[in-house]
Amino acid sequence: MTLTRWTDEIGWAGVEPVAYADVHVEDAPTISYRARSWESPVVESSFAATELTPSWNASTPSGSWLLVEGRFESDLGWTPWLVFARWAATAPDEGAPVTRTTVSGQHGESGAVATDTFVADDAHPFSRWQLRVTGLGGTPSAGWPEASLVAASVAGKRSAPQEGTSAPGVTVGTELPVPPLSQRLHADTFPEWDNGGGSWCSPTSLTMLLRYWGLAPTTAETAWVGHHVDPDVVHAVRGVYDPAYGGAGNWAFNAAHVATRGLRAFVTRLRDLTEAEAFISAGIPLVVSVSFEADELDGAGYSTRGHLLTVVGFTTDGDVISNDPNSHRLASNEQVRTVYRRDQFERVWLGPGGGLTYVIHPADHPLPPAPAEPNW
Repeated sequence: MTLTRWTDEIGWAGVEPVAYADVHVEDAPTISYRARSWESPVVESSFAATELTPSWNASTPSGSWLLVEGRFESDLGWTPWLVFARWAATAPDEGAPVTRTTVSGQHGESGAVATDTFVADDAHPFSRWQLRVTGLGGTPSAGWPEASLVAASVAGKRSAPQEGTSAPGVTVGTELPVPPLSQRLHADTFPEWDNGGGSWCSPTSLTMLLRYWGLAPTTAETAWVGHHVDPDVVHAVRGVYDPAYGGAGNWAFNAAHVATRGLRAFVTRLRDLTEAEAFISAGIPLVVSVSFEADELDGAGYSTRGHLLTVVGFTTDGDVISNDPNSHRLASNEQVRTVYRRDQFERVWLGPGGGLTYVIHPADHPLPPAPAEPNW
């Protein structure tokens, strides 16, 4: 698994206007948007690649938006450009010209786009790939979209995690002061966004990290929520919701939203908890994806086919300290902090989720040194 990032190399070139009618607005007119585009270099994969998940950090001034695409070369040749997102930092009721969305139904012999990830057909892994970002609707008065980061996490076919576990490292006994937040406090609220807070694990985890870095929205920004129970969680949900997916768990949208708050954020895959310890040692908490049955993770109190939670530290024995927004299925911030056995946690994280991780930090806060085959 590898991560490729561009931060300073993003330059734009003018292209032909792009016509689009918002598919989530009934009888929306087709509008021709001024456009300029950036294409990444073609990237060679050092292994037979089967998945790619993009990330971007960008701003979209009033009236503008981004189109994010990718293409992939296998033994069948290049795919056409596939759409990862039509994205704006805000929602239409905040002034965005389009509804933030992914695009369903992009299937081909080489593979398919599964919401936020290109998944290659098992028989046709890809050897080369390329991303393209198009800024649309820029005006002399409001300005063009700008991107400060474009990244892609690439992985090969995964095998089942080993029964063993990584050995605890120098970070044992370290816990970062990440404020705990429970998604369960929002159950049955705002049902139009994936039936309310019971499924808001990703934006709740992000909000914990926004509070940790001192960049959570202000009371003025969250006044529209209409209640005082952690309204910044609801604010995050509005910023990440994907109507095509029907949920608030789009990985790229979550990273892009955090970046609009002044942080750098990208999606990657880590190889084990030793790598996670390096981030804790650097003062950087993580958000990770897990999947498990109730008897596979002691102390959780639930089963899940996919859940996001934080890693905020390690006990003196090397076990994982997590702010788990599912909070033992209880609507209480006091139930969020949970200690999980290291061996169990590593297996349910590296298993179906393949070590998927959000890395979120201020741009001037350095990351730990990257491994030889960089995944950050």
